[in-house]
Amino acid sequence: MLKAKRQTGIPEMTRLVAKSVFPNGNMFLTLRDELGVIFEDEEFAELYPATGQPAESPALLAMVILMQYVENLTDRQAADAVRSRIDWKYALGLELNDPGFDYSVLSEFRQRLIQGGQTRKLLEKMLVCCRENGLLEGKIKQRTDSTHVLAAVRAVSLVELVGETMRRVLEDLATIAPEWLREHIQPGRLKRYGRRFDYYRLPKSKEKRYAPAVQIGQDGYTLLEAIYNGEAPAEVVRHPMIELLRRIWVQQFYYEDGKVYWRTKKQYGQPPAGKMIASFRDTDAKYCVKRNTEWTGYKVHLTETCQNEHPHLITQVETTVATVHDVKMTETIQTDLQARDLLPDIQLVDEGYMETDVLVSSRERGVDLLGPVPSSKSRQDREDGSFDHTQFKIDWQQKAVTCPGGKTNSGWSPRKTWRGTPNIMISFAKEDCLPCPLRAQCSRAKNMGRTLTIYPQEKYEALLAARTRQTTTAFKKDYGQRAGIEGTISQGVRKYGIRKARYLGLAKTQLQHVATAAAINMVRVFAWLSGERPQPTPVSHFKKLAMSLRLRQQNQKVALSVVV
Repeated sequence: MLKAKRQTGIPEMTRLVAKSVFPNGNMFLTLRDELGVIFEDEEFAELYPATGQPAESPALLAMVILMQYVENLTDRQAADAVRSRIDWKYALGLELNDPGFDYSVLSEFRQRLIQGGQTRKLLEKMLVCCRENGLLEGKIKQRTDSTHVLAAVRAVSLVELVGETMRRVLEDLATIAPEWLREHIQPGRLKRYGRRFDYYRLPKSKEKRYAPAVQIGQDGYTLLEAIYNGEAPAEVVRHPMIELLRRIWVQQFYYEDGKVYWRTKKQYGQPPAGKMIASFRDTDAKYCVKRNTEWTGYKVHLTETCQNEHPHLITQVETTVATVHDVKMTETIQTDLQARDLLPDIQLVDEGYMETDVLVSSRERGVDLLGPVPSSKSRQDREDGSFDHTQFKIDWQQKAVTCPGGKTNSGWSPRKTWRGTPNIMISFAKEDCLPCPLRAQCSRAKNMGRTLTIYPQEKYEALLAARTRQTTTAFKKDYGQRAGIEGTISQGVRKYGIRKARYLGLAKTQLQHVATAAAINMVRVFAWLSGERPQPTPVSHFKKLAMSLRLRQQNQKVALSVVV
């Protein structure tokens, strides 16, 4: 149950002392004076039972979490700040002699937020408060980007993964069922699993790692057989690490006729990266490779306003496992913004968020999704002088397509790809294509006519319009604003550690990112209220010199052409 509601005002003695200590102002003092109370206890009432020991004010704890992330403090440091700092007491509306609370209360409150599905409320209430104070007017144009997040676990090789998992299972069984384990332990296991599987102790080559990996796999299957034969104690069978051991062993080993084989991509196959368990300590973390970056963990997607007439505020945060592609999150982000009446008219994104289906769905929502679309991968699109699909005239009503040589298609076949994406296959008769004088520019197929695979009309026209628009000067000017989200990510990484997970699991990492976004908004609101405004990207003196020299050369060329 909740305690009696804390007073929303600031105690007079706290006000007098704070104003005397900070005569020129302070961030937390300014935010409290300008924004007032952000959270109310009633908003978190469903997280607490109606009976039991009274709990600390959830509204106070929510505000403490935001202030904790603003200054990048640990739970202990945040609890000490509540007890000892005047500016914190002022922002929280506490008496000067308020004893505060134990630091463990913050961890318990975060767990309540996660279990109750109230994590996003930390950011949403901050945005509601900004809207009420006229600070969220510039939502018409927003920009989105993502960055990788390292899980709070050590990156391990696959051999280390199975070895450490086996060692952890034996360690737990030695605690809960030592007598049963003593009967089923095999000679050599104590030496093999008595210490950590560190990378430096393993053979360097993959071939030499095969033998110890297979031996670990055999030990695991032997242990699983002993557990599931019906004689193991119930606490052993129900232990969560046993099920995790089984899942990892199915992913990493192939078991047939009592013999164990190590799975590779070439032999016996491996599940996709999105299904693979990369760490037994954090089963949500996934291994991913993007260009030259490899990591085990997650991705965080940030969306912010970007009109200079208003403060740039983060409006949406989404955390996913590392293997989820950016384009899969575009509709999710827009749906969440729409539900909170924050959907922009223009959303600036990079190519990773662009797809034909997303272009159409965004337009149906009233969002102009502005970004470069992926280029076509066909040979004709890549080679100059070849006939790509844009040089064929399409009559959608008559299902007739005319090629550059004046011939009409012989086939029009709607179908679906293996992913379920609808498209249309258009074919031309070989009698028309083989003798055509333009065939070298059109097709290299032997003994068959040209074929085209295109999207249905709505998607085809949306993609064609997007590709045409991105070649214009207006597009390049508007799209230049998207670069500002890189600065927000840089701020989150360097000042708030957004790229390193503080906690284990996707849900807790999402809470970290939501709290970080709300903290960044607090800092930006204070800067705005203090008179700071977004400034253009600074240009170095050397770059200015280079630009002036380039301009001088261009002017000389123009003057020379006029004389000639």
